[in-house]
Amino acid sequence: MGKARVGYALGYGKFTNVREMAEVMQQAEERGFEMAFFSETIELMRDSVSSLAAIGLATKKLMLGTTQIVRLRGPVVMAQSLATLDELTGGRVTAAPGSCTKSHARVHALPQEVGATPTEVLREYIESMRLLFTGEKVSYHGKFVNFDNVGLGWKPARTHIPFYVPATATVGLKLAGAVGDGVVLNAVCSPEYTANALKIIKESAEQAGRDFSKFEVAQIINCSIEDDHKKALDAVRWEVATKLDPVQISFIAGPKMRVGEPYIRKEDIPLFEKAHAQGGMEGLIKAIPDSYVEGMTASGTPDEVKKRVQQYRDAGVKIPLLRPAAAHQTQRLLDLFAQ
Repeated sequence: MGKARVGYALGYGKFTNVREMAEVMQQAEERGFEMAFFSETIELMRDSVSSLAAIGLATKKLMLGTTQIVRLRGPVVMAQSLATLDELTGGRVTAAPGSCTKSHARVHALPQEVGATPTEVLREYIESMRLLFTGEKVSYHGKFVNFDNVGLGWKPARTHIPFYVPATATVGLKLAGAVGDGVVLNAVCSPEYTANALKIIKESAEQAGRDFSKFEVAQIINCSIEDDHKKALDAVRWEVATKLDPVQISFIAGPKMRVGEPYIRKEDIPLFEKAHAQGGMEGLIKAIPDSYVEGMTASGTPDEVKKRVQQYRDAGVKIPLLRPAAAHQTQRLLDLFAQ
């Protein structure tokens, strides 16, 4: 029996800068972690290209992954950046392009899409970038992405960079199964959600005539590790709240519930909206019940965290991407899952 695969995820919190992230990922590599994953977020934290370059130069073996929301960069620039990072890191990059929702467009000062859904645009980005990675002059004509006789000016280190499609809603899960090399399932989701999501992905992959056994399944798992159970819940409650604030709730909570997330209750949503309206983010954090935190994260004592991560593995996750709730938990989490 081989060692349990595990990855480490950063980029979401204010508390870790790029130099610190590179140092942490270096320590993760020393402890036998397989993947360094960076989240480029709607909260406008650090950008992925700079961060992945720093992490890549600080490590030698770690597979590197990052979310990049499409339309923030055109497909040609995104392919150019990813191929450059892959060259810089000796062929260790994976790509996780995600859909540009209305909320992303608003935050990033982009016009709303006309005539194409976010998922259609994402499919076109993946298809067109796969062509560009070949290093040949290529053409692509879609509803949203169009170019003729365009090619990278050098032969990329690899002509196939794996796409692990980030997905939450049913339509994204189906796209991941149909065209992805794998999937990155969202943070703040339960193992029950994961099992339901993978049924959708597997069905889509099989309909597309693809071998699901070769499909990679990664998931960002929010971890909060303390000696006291309640203290651990309180340390990660903020991150659960970020998925239930007015900006995110419309395109996160509903889709998760439709896939089969049992821990989000429809009747709670107006209460969260009221709490945010009255007390801002602090008010919303206080309104998040313990059941949400316990259900959709791996939080508690070291033993509780380890058991909960195993439940995600049992649900079908091949690479749990562990994300700490606070900077002071980093070393403990790394040591707990050292291989």
